[in-house]
Amino acid sequence: MDRPELGFLLSRLMREVMAREKPILDSAGLEMWDYAVLTALAESDAPTQAQLAATTGRDKTRLIGNLDRLEAQGMVERQPDPDDRRNRIVSLTPAGSRTLRGCREAIRVMESELLADLDPADRAAFERALTALAATEPATRPV
Repeated sequence: MDRPELGFLLSRLMREVMAREKPILDSAGLEMWDYAVLTALAESDAPTQAQLAATTGRDKTRLIGNLDRLEAQGMVERQPDPDDRRNRIVSLTPAGSRTLRGCREAIRVMESELLADLDPADRAAFERALTALAATEPATRPV
């Protein structure tokens, strides 16, 4: 029998990863999208809300709820864009950085447990392949 399609395999793995991440994020008072926002902010220079929506793949109108919650928790700040006051610049606060760092550490432990059955060479190859595929902009991939 042929192997199942990549979409099926990846969605199955993703469901497992998300199920294992949920208690970690819950303990930090975060939802999955909150974590995505904090991660995107840590990897960029104070984007506008529109840029953050594009980076995370979150609809702009839904992103507002995440930002409201994160701002109320003291994890992000929003300031008017000095170049265009219609825009808001979003930045990570020290509390947001600490929360993100704690979640990332716990998630790394969870990932090690999840991938424990792979031998080190297979695990390294798997992580390299995922990193390479995730780094490719969707629009630049051949269709």
